[in-house]
Amino acid sequence: METVEKLASETDKRLSVHEQICASRYENIQARFDDGSKRMTKIEYLLYIIIVAVLLGPGVAAEFVKKLLGM
Repeated sequence: METVEKLASETDKRLSVHEQICASRYENIQARFDDGSKRMTKIEYLLYIIIVAVLLGPGVAAEFVKKLLGM
């Protein structure tokens, strides 16, 4: 019986360590997803600006930038 209890105890320890490692990895993965989401939002806005500039023409886009910068 000691062998079974010892094996169960060892398995519980290993499982506990495994859970802690996985929790840490999950936190890192989630942080990377959050950072990636912020980057993708910036890229999305830049694409919208480019689409509008292409549709309205470079002259209109230049005038908008001048007004935006106060020139």
